[in-house]
Amino acid sequence: MLSAEKHLFSYPKYWAECYGRAKFLPMSKKEMDDLGWDSCDIIIVTGDAYVDHPSFGMAVIGRFLESQGFRVGIISQPDWNDPDAFKVLGKPNLFFGITAGNMDSMINRYTADKRIRSDDAYTPDGVAGKRPDRAVIVYTQKCKQAYSDVPTIIGSIEASLRRIAQYDYWSDEVRRSVLIDSAADLLVYGNAERAMAEIAHQISLGREVRELDSIPGTALVRDEIPQGWNEVDSTRIDWPSNLSKSQIKDVFSKNPYQYDHDKANCEVKKEKLATDQQIPIKVIPMPLMGKAGLDRSKTVIRLPSFEKIKGDSALYAHASRILHLESNPHNAHVLVQKHGSKEVWVNPPPIPLETDEIDGVFDLEYERVPHPSYGKARIPAYEMIRFSVNIMRGCFGGCTFCSITEHEGRVIQSRSQQSIIKEIEEMRDKVPGFTGTVSDLGGPTANMYHLNCKDDEIQKNCRKLSCIYPTICKNLITDHSQTTELYRKTRAIPGVKRVAVASGLRYDLAVEDPEYVKELVTHHVGGYLKIAPEHSEQNTLEKMMKPGMDTYYRFKQMFDEFSRQAGKEQYLIPYFIAAHPGCDDNDMLNLALWLKRNDFRLDQVQNFYPSPMSLATAMYHSEKNPLHKVTYKSEAVYTEKDIKRRREHKALLRYHDKNNWPAIRTLLIKMNRAELIGDGPNQLVPAEESRQSHKSKAKPVSRYTKAKRTNKKVKSKSRH
Repeated sequence: MLSAEKHLFSYPKYWAECYGRAKFLPMSKKEMDDLGWDSCDIIIVTGDAYVDHPSFGMAVIGRFLESQGFRVGIISQPDWNDPDAFKVLGKPNLFFGITAGNMDSMINRYTADKRIRSDDAYTPDGVAGKRPDRAVIVYTQKCKQAYSDVPTIIGSIEASLRRIAQYDYWSDEVRRSVLIDSAADLLVYGNAERAMAEIAHQISLGREVRELDSIPGTALVRDEIPQGWNEVDSTRIDWPSNLSKSQIKDVFSKNPYQYDHDKANCEVKKEKLATDQQIPIKVIPMPLMGKAGLDRSKTVIRLPSFEKIKGDSALYAHASRILHLESNPHNAHVLVQKHGSKEVWVNPPPIPLETDEIDGVFDLEYERVPHPSYGKARIPAYEMIRFSVNIMRGCFGGCTFCSITEHEGRVIQSRSQQSIIKEIEEMRDKVPGFTGTVSDLGGPTANMYHLNCKDDEIQKNCRKLSCIYPTICKNLITDHSQTTELYRKTRAIPGVKRVAVASGLRYDLAVEDPEYVKELVTHHVGGYLKIAPEHSEQNTLEKMMKPGMDTYYRFKQMFDEFSRQAGKEQYLIPYFIAAHPGCDDNDMLNLALWLKRNDFRLDQVQNFYPSPMSLATAMYHSEKNPLHKVTYKSEAVYTEKDIKRRREHKALLRYHDKNNWPAIRTLLIKMNRAELIGDGPNQLVPAEESRQSHKSKAKPVSRYTKAKRTNKKVKSKSRH
């Protein structure tokens, strides 16, 4: 792991540390009184129920800031129609920290078909409607109304994925940066401990928020680019491929953003420059960036403005490509994007946490249960994770449809084995209902624990979007021995009967270490294992940045063999995505036929969900491929946007469901594939006239159906 500039726990404690640790971060004035507090230093406003567990963002940031000496309060799921709901803890001394919760509020409320969900897993008893749409914007505005002079710091995945102008699936338009729409003072993106420590301590020392303009992992609004910076102009996609020496000289001597209407005006500017001794901004076209020898610490890349990308989807795809290429914290540049007369300024990502730092975050004293004010109410998301343990952060897979990389980054941050074992022991001793089963030992990906680049210098300079696509990088460590050792140690903890691995598995990595696969299959698979091929067709897989099916077959062979050796009947449960950019009717039909040939009858499936900022969303909106250089003549990506046709694609994944047969028959006829309608083994759905006779026949029981009968909770649900 590359070293950080400042250790996460090296700050002098704030004076309020004398109050000690709160059993629960207070959610009422009475709780504050019981703690002897007259005020909170920081108040976190969240769209989730407050669960004091390291899988809930408000608890992690709250407990971390508490460890720095600050008094932290929680306002959970406030009534956004009641101004007083944001005053229940009084006025914070330093700032409001605002989060939509663990999920984006729009994805939390709406399905991929834009239908309103009937429940909310992060709310007591799963009740829907307890948070507003675009919660970060609404909560920030309400905090401003409550106390206009208190700084507002926005975060969470909702803010992370909206730090620049982004395509909004629900309104089908490009929206401004959430910083502009919310009028927040500062945005933190990703796992925010580094940024939050610096922000809290700097504000506590009396600095104004507007002065905190260079903290990694933050974004802010500025009036203009400071003098003395180099500006790389990446606002166009039609730069000439070759520039003459005279053109290059001209470029370096002129600022294309400086327009002098007459000589007198020009002389005034020169005089002012000499008087103020300012260093002018040097603007360089993107094609010449590598030739300029620029100082990264004083160089910004200018993205196309909000106004431009709103009206030009190809520029949107280009901006998305630049954003993702500038995601390595060790070589990323500041990004700027004009919104009207304002500049959205995005600092590079934060340096990843060292092992002892991430241990420190997870070793904080969490109660590991919901706040007692919820009584006996059941919080579904907590029920799902209360016996699980997160062993790492980040993902270097780079799947284009996934938001993990944009939020947590590509550099894996792993906890020590000692810290993980300590958490399991604490869970065993503290969490009500623990019966000896750890429900999941994983993270964003089950098997990237301690997998990183072999060489720090190579990692510092790398700009790849994925370490494992199209092939596994030769510089990537693929030895899973630390994960295998961790599995063995956790199984040996007294009181632990079983350790399950339920997080998504990168099987293209796992096949590189057969010993790991054997350990996993022999001891940590409870009858079925979830994996994510996502599709069967190469054209679509390329747009997803996922491996071909040959790797799936290789893993399946190993899985079946090790299951046989262990004397177990076990099954793979695959995830698939319908209607992904690049996927046409033929691709979806071929996937449905693959499912039938392999006797898979999927329970739950999902259409592609265009989440903000992902590369696949850029494909969906622009019908361009940002995995390659974007021009107006570059590769067009077929994208199905019609809701009805998207539902037909989804229906193909459940070809066995008779409710889908009419839609599939209609689609097959449109495609001139009517030969696939009938009762034959190589046909997809029965003919309409034979439906009654089909009902009377005994249906063959698939291996997947057998697994479902013995494991009632088996589901297959595509990720987004």
